[in-house]
Amino acid sequence: MLASALLVVLCCFRGNAGSSPHFLQQPEDMVVLLGQEARLPCALGAYRGLVQWTKDGLALGGERDLPGWSRYWISGNSASGQHDLHIKPVELEDEASYECQASQAGLRSRPAQLHVMVPPEAPQVLGGPSVSLVAGVPGNLTCRSRGDARPAPELLWFRDGIRLDGTSFHQITLRDKATGTVENTLFLTPSSQDDGATLICRARSQALPTGRDTAVTLSLQYPPMVTLSAEPQTAQEGEKVTFLCQATAQPPVTGYRWAKGGSPVLGARGPRLEVVADATFLTEPVSCEVSNAVGSANRSTALEVLYGPILQAKPKPVSVDVGKDASFSCVWRGNPLPRISWTRLGGSQVLSSGPTLRLPSVALEDAGDYVCRAEPRRTGVGGGTAQARLTVNAPPVVTALHPAPAFLRGPARLQCVVFASPAPDSVVWSWDEGFLEAGSLGRFLVEAFPAPEVEGGQGPGLISVLHISGTQESDFTTGFNCSARNRLGEGRVQIHLGRRDLLPTVRLVAGAASAATSLFMVITGVVLCCWRHGSLSKQKNLVRIPGSSEGSSAHGPEEETGSSEDRGPIVHTDHNDLVLEENEALETKDPTNGYYKVRGVSVSLSLGEAPGGGLFLPPPSPMGLPGTPTYYDFKPHLDLVPPCRLYRARAGYLTTPHPRAFTNYMKPTSFGPPDLSSGTPPFPYATLSPPSHQRLQTHV
Repeated sequence: MLASALLVVLCCFRGNAGSSPHFLQQPEDMVVLLGQEARLPCALGAYRGLVQWTKDGLALGGERDLPGWSRYWISGNSASGQHDLHIKPVELEDEASYECQASQAGLRSRPAQLHVMVPPEAPQVLGGPSVSLVAGVPGNLTCRSRGDARPAPELLWFRDGIRLDGTSFHQITLRDKATGTVENTLFLTPSSQDDGATLICRARSQALPTGRDTAVTLSLQYPPMVTLSAEPQTAQEGEKVTFLCQATAQPPVTGYRWAKGGSPVLGARGPRLEVVADATFLTEPVSCEVSNAVGSANRSTALEVLYGPILQAKPKPVSVDVGKDASFSCVWRGNPLPRISWTRLGGSQVLSSGPTLRLPSVALEDAGDYVCRAEPRRTGVGGGTAQARLTVNAPPVVTALHPAPAFLRGPARLQCVVFASPAPDSVVWSWDEGFLEAGSLGRFLVEAFPAPEVEGGQGPGLISVLHISGTQESDFTTGFNCSARNRLGEGRVQIHLGRRDLLPTVRLVAGAASAATSLFMVITGVVLCCWRHGSLSKQKNLVRIPGSSEGSSAHGPEEETGSSEDRGPIVHTDHNDLVLEENEALETKDPTNGYYKVRGVSVSLSLGEAPGGGLFLPPPSPMGLPGTPTYYDFKPHLDLVPPCRLYRARAGYLTTPHPRAFTNYMKPTSFGPPDLSSGTPPFPYATLSPPSHQRLQTHV
């Protein structure tokens, strides 16, 4: 309105003043959307002539309706000088330079550039509308503009209404100048949660600020997502447990594989596994691997198994020097962890709690066996013990075994027991005449045997035996020393040999006479009895001596010539029953003055004879092998039963230890109490049966 009023005023002023034609309004550059209407204004003043428009220099014509240009026309009041060019609808070919010309006045307006904008079409997402990607694998989405959009559009990505900018997603834009095509590539690494997500590519420009969208759906392929559970999660040892393996996958699951501790579980198929719980499940977890066409996934879990104590590391024996520290350790495992305590073997006092026992400054009495005990806690089942020995290294401990008294010129044996750790370097016997470690020296012989094990862990022991062949007077007054030495010191003990004298000759003779008288009376009665029956001339009669064993009377006369090597039962004889003359050889005397032929009776002490005629006891093992004679009592020292018996009867006859015999034997009518004097081992003969072969053969 204001412009029209000004134009009228100007025209009136110029008319009054007689002004020349001129432009009141000239066209200007403009931008118009394709398909819309474009209007280019043109107004002239003081001009009544022809007005026309040119397009890129081409005259469109002077008519108002512009024949030949169906979409073009000129509007406005020509009388007032208004000549506006209209284009509708605008097409791409309308984009040109336009001028308004007054031909008769020679006036031309400035050129006005008409720009035609083409709005972008909906972009194209390559591979859409559903794009398949692999979860966890980098991928990309490409969006491309379509149509002849002017200006070239801008391509943008959106998800859930939020623009995906370059800080989170990498994008590349390519423009083709020849075609004007624009591409935008979005790089992303999708996850399984992106499956089914919708992304939008938007193309926008000045022609269409709101833009046009194209949606694409993500179809993800992903390896299985696995969850592994156990029922129950905590189980007692031996209880049944079920493992459940659940998985989601795209494409679907193709297989299951079970393993325990990394080793495949043979025969296990499918999503379920049933097992019996044991302690190994704590350290060997169960795993489930699920596979599909894209890949596989693995999950594992450890089962909480309650079980009793199991010994994992035994305590080891310990050997230390006296005064040093000692320690033991043992390892038990269990769930829950067991209570561990230490005691001494056979004792109840708890010395320590925990896997380690420490003993400071050990003494010799600390030697022995120690017990590591494990007790369950919540489970209440199981438990156990393990033990180890403590050996205390100290100087040898030497103990004398009780020696048996010996006869003069008879054999003797002395013994000592040596316990030592470390083992003794040597065990030596010494006396006035010399010393001997092993082997023989004159009348002396040394042997060594392993000693029976005793409680206390004093280390290995041995028994050293000194044999004496043919004792002399000096042997009963001399002290015999048994000494042992190791690296820590020396131990010794002195032993004195006790003497055992022969019985007085008078008592022996009296006993023999009494026995002979008894025998004479018995034989006389037997002869008279046989004479009555008319068979006294040459018949042999076997006379049973009163007091003989009942088993001896059962033997026939044919045994009279039996070998002297036949051994009868063992006879325990007290020396009070014997009368021996020390200075003269014993002679066989016939109580019948030759009327009856009496076979001599002798007593044997089973001492044996040493080479050369001297008495010598064969060196038996002190361990008490069956049938081996010994004089020594181990019981006071090692708590052992005497291993053998002293006297033996051979072939039912008694022999003397000397190469002489006697027949003056008188059986006492009663037996006195045994001689239990100091140093003499008791031999209770009263409770034993008499020899089964004490018999007398006579000829009438």
